[in-house]
Formats: sequence, C-alpha cells, structure tokens
Amino acid sequence: MYEWKVSIQKMIDWIEDNIENNPILPEMSRQIGYSPCYCSYLFHQVSGMTLKSYIAGRKLCFITIALRDTKERILDIALRYGFSSQEALTRAFVRAYGCTPLTYRKKPKPVKLSIKQCVLFPWDNIKQGDDSMSNLKEANVRFEYLPAHKYIGIWEPRAKNYGDFWEYHNCDEVCGIIDSMRHVASEVVGCHMAGWFNVDKGKGYFYGFGVPVDYNGEIPEGFEVREFPSSNYLVFYHPQFDFVSENCDVMSRVEDMAWNFNPKENDKWWIPNGYQWNDDVCQTYQRHFPEVLGYEVLRPVKK
Repeated sequence: MYEWKVSIQKMIDWIEDNIENNPILPEMSRQIGYSPCYCSYLFHQVSGMTLKSYIAGRKLCFITIALRDTKERILDIALRYGFSSQEALTRAFVRAYGCTPLTYRKKPKPVKLSIKQCVLFPWDNIKQGDDSMSNLKEANVRFEYLPAHKYIGIWEPRAKNYGDFWEYHNCDEVCGIIDSMRHVASEVVGCHMAGWFNVDKGKGYFYGFGVPVDYNGEIPEGFEVREFPSSNYLVFYHPQFDFVSENCDVMSRVEDMAWNFNPKENDKWWIPNGYQWNDDVCQTYQRHFPEVLGYEVLRPVKK
C-alpha cells in the first residue's frame, strides 16, 4: 500500500505542475510509469475519487482564485484551464458554486474549493533512511507579540488534537472554504491556523483563519468569529524538517516542551522569568508548515 501511495502522490504533484496544460491521462501515465488504466485504478482506490473529477475540481479551484485575485479576462482564464469558451466555464462554475464567474468576481463569497490531496503521511509504513541525513533538532523557545485580531473558525470541544477534529468535520470541505477566504486573512494569524482552547477544565481544538480586528465581512456557514486581545506569546518551535519521515518526532519534541515549560521560572536566559499563562483570555496556536517554517506552538503569556 505504501508504494501505491507514493505513486498516487507523484500523480497529484504532477497534476499541480501541469494544471494549465490540460493534464491528460496518457501523458501522466508516461511520467509515472504505469498504464493509463492502472493509474486510474490506483487513484480511485487510494483517494476515493475518480481522476477525472479530481482534475476538474482542481481546475475550478485555480480558476476561482484567479477570478478573486487577478484582473485577467474571464475568457482568458477559461481558455488557460482548458475550457472551450467562457460559456462552458460559466456552466461548470454555476454547477459547482451556484453563481457565475462574473458574479463571484464582483463579490467573492465563501465556497468549497477542491483542495490539493495528500495521501502520503508520516504514519504510513516507510523506511526512515539514513539517520545521518536527519533534520531533527532540539525544540527551542522565543518571544512573539500578536496584536489584537479576530479569528474565524470552528471550535470543537470534543476534539483534543488535529486528528480528533476531523472525526467531527469534513476536512476537504472545511479546508476548501478556508482557502476561498484567503484574500481576507490577516498577516498576523493567517489561513489554516489551528490550536487549543480551554473548555470545562480541559482543552478543545479549533481550526480556521485569522482576520484583521476591523473585519466585518461574511462568515462561512458552520464557522463563527471570535475576537482576541493583544498578547505576548511563548513560541515553542522546530525549524524545517521532512514531513513524511520526521513529523511525529518533531511534534512530540515541540509539544513536550510547550506543555511542560514553566514561564515563571525557566533556565532560558533570553526568556525573562515572572510570566504566567494567559490562555484564559487567548488561545494557543499552531503553525505547521514542515518544509517552509517547521512546527510552532504559540502559548499566550502575561506578567
């Protein structure tokens, strides 16, 4: 099964790189090394969707983002992504989102974008490789200040972590909606930020995106908006790492330090003593971008 997932992930990555070239099955099969029939079979077995429907969904996703973020002519966008005419794109767009491309461009709304699939995860049966090439480092801590902001998300009191959260919510739908709102996300707390909040003397888990404190736009169905004051945060972090082979180790190192750190008395000379946790007012954030940023847990503190 692991070899299947490696092959499917190669297909998914190839589709992303060739989405504007109207990716076709025969060309992809030549790149991957399997027959077209076997490519289709593997993709459906592993991802649960047909290759044709996945490509169609990803094309509409790219088109929607282009409509939202550029001034390119709708006809040119349609042709670039393989539609024969603007009318053909309009029919597909209305079926998917219930509005025309022009209507969406004039007033973007939350829609369920088809997100890029990931089928290869750290818990799959993989060989770890040569330890001498490992990127693993010890977790560290630093200070960071976040100004006041709003957060649009789903707060799930039954979930204790990322995996638990998706037992109660549809990952593709939630992430697709968040991607469609990326244009209003704040630079302070961006898209796909998650973390923990206090509930019933324990912790729940949330997922969503931050917006500026003056945001008063549309809230997607199933989401809510909450406002948080400015605060200092202790950021527990690990730099870039390989997601598939090192994710579990990295997250354990960072979270062990985050949950066991004493801000009142610590042995880090660059972190002053005398702070206490501020999670009764603010929430704890995660930043998880393995190959770009690494992994960070941001816990709020106050004097």
